[in-house]
Amino acid sequence: MNRINPLISALLALTLFSLADAGFAARFNEGQQYELVSPAQPTTSKDKVEVVELFWYGCPHCYKLEPYVKRWLKRKPANVKFVRMPGMFRKSWEIHGRAYYTAEILGVVDKIHGPMFEAIHEQKRRMNTETAIMALFKEHGVSEKDFKRVFRSFAVETKTRRAKDMGRRYGARGVPALIVNGKYRTGAPAAGGNAKVFQVVNFLVKKESQ
Repeated sequence: MNRINPLISALLALTLFSLADAGFAARFNEGQQYELVSPAQPTTSKDKVEVVELFWYGCPHCYKLEPYVKRWLKRKPANVKFVRMPGMFRKSWEIHGRAYYTAEILGVVDKIHGPMFEAIHEQKRRMNTETAIMALFKEHGVSEKDFKRVFRSFAVETKTRRAKDMGRRYGARGVPALIVNGKYRTGAPAAGGNAKVFQVVNFLVKKESQ
């Protein structure tokens, strides 16, 4: 029986691993699957790689990406901090940004985020007024008093202003968009579809982790 020298076997395995890793990296290139954010923007975490999702509740592409976001969150790298950020590229989008940040401040994002998407895209409800949004919050256990206390609050106003500013500073031209560590911007069209976008995100996270 022919036997392979253990040293040769180990070197061969290492070579194959290196080639595979290089092949993985070669699939994702600046200007193709992702773009640089210039200048790079500050993040909200010093010890983790920040991944920001820019979204808008009225966007059908954001709604279709949501299952992939949920799947990725279950197995995202441990050193990643995930941040949702409402897109504010049109004046009419701002009310949905207020809705998200109201849910965030009240600690009910898990109760409201999915239902907001479903109300618009499945139930065809017009969620473009404070009254309509408050009704959804009430359906999911938030009192009218708490909703009104937060929706027009200074805290929500501050968060919406920052989101509007950061969307521009990230150089995003629409939603959904994913920003990795304030340095890289990608999305489904560049990545080759929703199923691939988080492969690009993971690649960029690894790049930033090295």
